[in-house]
Amino acid sequence: MRTWLILLLLTGIITGTHARAQALGVVQSDILVIDIDRLLNETVYGKRLQSELDAARERLIARNDRIAAELEAEEGALTAQRALTTPEAFRDLADNFDAKVTELRRESERLSRELERRRDLGPIQFMRVAQPVLAELVQEADAVVLMDVRSVILRADVADVTDLAIARIDARIGAGPTGLPPLTESEDNLAPAPAE
Repeated sequence: MRTWLILLLLTGIITGTHARAQALGVVQSDILVIDIDRLLNETVYGKRLQSELDAARERLIARNDRIAAELEAEEGALTAQRALTTPEAFRDLADNFDAKVTELRRESERLSRELERRRDLGPIQFMRVAQPVLAELVQEADAVVLMDVRSVILRADVADVTDLAIARIDARIGAGPTGLPPLTESEDNLAPAPAE
């Protein structure tokens, strides 16, 4: 009988602790899991970053299309001048045109690498801004680790705090800072090095 009483008391304590944790909105667990992709795709801040990257990509495509059309027209005009100029003068015009094309191609490649670098660094910068909110969740859950759901083989749904993290990031960060936070040296090293 005494054993049953102890078991009932322990069950009440565990249930009470669980109920208090649920009332706070965070499960009490040593390990929490989070879906980082969902944070990036479903928070207001993550959506804003993605929208800015998509807009930059569209601007780059439009710039490249405009330059390609201009170069095609210039090449047509250059071809028409061939019959009207001396071979030496035409060679100079053609060399200048080739140099211009090469320079524009280099600039386009540089802008494309820069955009890819921004895309690669976006999740890192997002996590830097969201880190205080996530740290608060870890502290409230009395957890020791927060893991990306992609690195977990089997889990209880109660350990997944993604929905709560999205709600809190939206409430505390909203659309996020207007400028991206500066990268630390270690974060900058995570980005692909610009090609020479």
